[in-house]
Amino acid sequence: MDKDDVVDLLDALLDGVTEPRLKLISADEARALMVLLGVLEGDGQPEEIRRAAGDMRYRISTRLA
Repeated sequence: MDKDDVVDLLDALLDGVTEPRLKLISADEARALMVLLGVLEGDGQPEEIRRAAGDMRYRISTRLA
């Protein structure tokens, strides 16, 4: 999977995250997603991927609060 594919996938996931869908995952699953997205926010990733991962982490974290 190249960089463009990852960016497209994260964009599609981010666009698909809605309130009802977030309620379908457990708190433990949401925390696991937060960890995985944190890896994508790392310095080794392109800016677009870091930004999309950060946006998704923010959306999930607001649901966990």
